[in-house]
Amino acid sequence: MLVELHIKDFALMEDVRISLDSGLTVFTGETGAGKSMLIDALGLLLGGRASNELIRHGKDKACIEGVFTNLPAKTVNYLKDEGYPLEDNQLFLYREINDTGRNICRVQGRTVPLSLYRTFCEGLVDIHGQMEHQSLLITDTHRDLLDSFGGESHLRLLKEVKDSAIWYRNVTTRERELLRSERDRERREEILRFQIDEIEKIAPFSGEETNLEKEKKLLLNSEKIVNLVTEAYEELNHGAEGMSAMSAFDLIGASTRNMDDLSNLDPSCEEISKSLKEVYYSLEDCIEQIRSYKEGLEFQPGRIDQIETRIVELHKLRKYGYEIDAVLTKKEEMEKELHEIAHLQDEKENIKREKKEALTSYNNLAEELSLNRGIQAEKIEKGLSGELQDLGLNDARVEIIFTPVKEPSQDGAEQIEFYFSANIGEPPKPLAKVISGGEMARLMLAFKSLLSMVETVDTFIFDEVDSGVGGRIIVKVAEKLERIALNKQVLCITHSAPVAAYGDKHFGISKEVIGDRTLTKVKLLEDNERIQELARMLGGESMAKGLSEELWQQAQVKR
Repeated sequence: MLVELHIKDFALMEDVRISLDSGLTVFTGETGAGKSMLIDALGLLLGGRASNELIRHGKDKACIEGVFTNLPAKTVNYLKDEGYPLEDNQLFLYREINDTGRNICRVQGRTVPLSLYRTFCEGLVDIHGQMEHQSLLITDTHRDLLDSFGGESHLRLLKEVKDSAIWYRNVTTRERELLRSERDRERREEILRFQIDEIEKIAPFSGEETNLEKEKKLLLNSEKIVNLVTEAYEELNHGAEGMSAMSAFDLIGASTRNMDDLSNLDPSCEEISKSLKEVYYSLEDCIEQIRSYKEGLEFQPGRIDQIETRIVELHKLRKYGYEIDAVLTKKEEMEKELHEIAHLQDEKENIKREKKEALTSYNNLAEELSLNRGIQAEKIEKGLSGELQDLGLNDARVEIIFTPVKEPSQDGAEQIEFYFSANIGEPPKPLAKVISGGEMARLMLAFKSLLSMVETVDTFIFDEVDSGVGGRIIVKVAEKLERIALNKQVLCITHSAPVAAYGDKHFGISKEVIGDRTLTKVKLLEDNERIQELARMLGGESMAKGLSEELWQQAQVKR
């Protein structure tokens, strides 16, 4: 229930504070006084679209604050779970728009993103405006209206039907894609087998081409390699021609022995001797490695031709990848694709089974949903009959028509449309073809009256629900609003004096010019002020004042 509303610098409202109670609260005023501003401000508070054009001229921001109490248990638990528990059983909402376009939303004094703010506002208020009358002319809204009467268990079932329909749709999409791929399967399989076979015949291995290029380079320089290694070995181990018989190894060995003897005489030479020994032994290892390398040299005749031929074969595979590793990776990918194609039939069978399972699941859930909807439709038809009689449509009736749909739909197995007949002997027809404006207003009020019995929303707002209704029927509308207000908080903007007379509280909305500025004021009216306002609504003349007093008294008696 909305208990406090504060509007600041919003359109023509400079600083408006309203305290609200349970029961029926009415708002009246001249056309253009600002009644629609009140609805706009409430809509903004509840997460509606913001525009800086709504900011009062000359100000840099507009603010709307609201305090709610007696919240539904579901909302209370959700707020607590999200870390925004109630304070003194109250929920504080704050919405600010400024001329920079920035949007500020606060819950319990803490700033939150607009998306989260909107979730907190869900289920707090049901706003019924004049445009909602027209929504009954849109067939798609009929199904949603019927489902809203089913309660949480019905809505959970509806969610399961939607999920099941999506599952079925996804499976059929995969089936269509599979059928398309199957048409190209044989040709693709033939290509893959040829390509894989070509790679397997050549049988490359990782790093092969690099190794071959290295070997080719050695073979092309074989004579030079033999000469270089032979000369190096001879110079180190046997000595060069024209020199003494001692080799470099022998000379270093002699030097090592001399330095060893010297270090015995002069210990300061020990490090030199030690280093020279290390050189001696390292050289010995090098000579042995050169010898081993020299003896291992073997250049097969014709090997260079074999390498050239193999490199040419490997180059044929470059259409699959520039390097051998890329070719092998491509081969793995092709083998995987070939495996998938080979198991296409298995996939077809799996999809066929899954499609059957999805369709069975959908049909079972949709059938249960249809049964629930049938029960709700019967209750609504019966309930609306009584509600419409209360509103003066004694012979009117509503029939809810179910039309089966061929394919699984997220909205269930049927289209739903309300048919209406206002007179005995006239068959019901689609609402858009037979209903008048006044009948439409009363029908929507009848729906809201029924909805108030099952809806957890505690606050209903009616914006000129009496539009198109006059005469004695307007009293019926007033009585209906009062009856809804027995269990719900009802806020009603009206141009009708009989409806205003039934209000537990009555606020007058007016425009005043103060200095060079126009302001919209909202004032709680006392009893004598209410009678004056009723007189204005009835015509404003002396006769109207008498009628307003009589209307006031009658409303008090009935209430």
